[in-house]
Amino acid sequence: MINKDRLFYGSCFALITTAFSFSIRAGILAQLGTEFNLNAEQLGFINSMWFLGFPLAMIVGGLVYHTVGPKTIMQIAFVAHALGILLTIYSGGYTGLLISTFLIGLGNGCTEAACNPMIADTYSGADMSKMLNRFHMWFPGGIVVGSLISEFMTKQLNTGWQPQIWVILVPTLIYAYLFWGQAFPRPKVEGAASLSENFKAMLTPLYIFMFLCMALTAISEFGPQQWTGLIMSKSGASPMLILALVTGLMAVIRYFAGPIVAKFDQTGVLLGSAVLATIGIYLFSTQTGTMAYVAAIFFAMGVALFWPNMIGFIAEKVPLSGALGMSILGGVGMFSTSIFQPIIGKWIDDARAEQTAKGLTGDAMELAAGQATLSTMALFPGVLIVAFGILYFWMRSRKTTTA
Repeated sequence: MINKDRLFYGSCFALITTAFSFSIRAGILAQLGTEFNLNAEQLGFINSMWFLGFPLAMIVGGLVYHTVGPKTIMQIAFVAHALGILLTIYSGGYTGLLISTFLIGLGNGCTEAACNPMIADTYSGADMSKMLNRFHMWFPGGIVVGSLISEFMTKQLNTGWQPQIWVILVPTLIYAYLFWGQAFPRPKVEGAASLSENFKAMLTPLYIFMFLCMALTAISEFGPQQWTGLIMSKSGASPMLILALVTGLMAVIRYFAGPIVAKFDQTGVLLGSAVLATIGIYLFSTQTGTMAYVAAIFFAMGVALFWPNMIGFIAEKVPLSGALGMSILGGVGMFSTSIFQPIIGKWIDDARAEQTAKGLTGDAMELAAGQATLSTMALFPGVLIVAFGILYFWMRSRKTTTA
């Protein structure tokens, strides 16, 4: 007997572990730099280990999912998370932090590799879309909770960074307990467990199209979130409030996404998301003060349903791609985010030079350069409006033809 609720809640706590590792580590970054005398470049390399381990584990996990099963992958996730947390606390310096962050990234990637196909195999139809969205709500939701915990422990309790890292172990132990001794679902689509069938399905035009779109949906979500704090700090709005508003709204939207997806299908949701994300990023690039929070609302409504419905679309419309197809799709999203970060940084540097040449200095220059960069970033979801518009009418025509 499969205990659906216990498996689902275990998956959610595993994703909360991922979110805590993202937000709490970000909150203690300055403390790590001070304690171990690390420069910004070294801290950047430490952060990059999180993004390197994540997609690597996702891809390998997708390849072996039907061979070893989700139970084994989640056992590996627990070992990687636990070791990563303990090694961070007792790292002693730069090399130890590199290794520990990489291990945590591996644990996070294993979580995505195991839980996405497991939820897709546990539920079907509209229920699958609803539960995938509710599962993914715990990444932004966990970021909000983790950020508040880190802020409270740093500012109010005046604790060091080690107790904050111990906090990440709490959801780790909870998901290990929830998964302990449980039966896991088998593939519900015949052929989904065959790697040869997976690769055939992944070479179809529909999968390749979504693969390319995933690179743009991921950077549309994570690109502005990574850089908005820097840019908005000069706009009269609080970057931390913007982050809390965006991630909090994303969590709420994902929780209530079931009826939205049931009404508009994933294609309609993705098209609407692209439109709202474009509006949000454009407003970020033009507004200051209170209006920046309005921009954050549009942005959150846009990007909230990108990731879970890209995964859900593949699970439902290209089922023979199996766990590997979902993992590869998530992996390209993370790789895209990593690849575009230095490109966006170059855009900011070029915009700073351009604004300085116009005679702007100080905060005015930083704001103008940042907004010019955000204006360029609006091209990402802008292209997706066209792509998802084509997808929407293509899928509708297919449905009409087969009716």
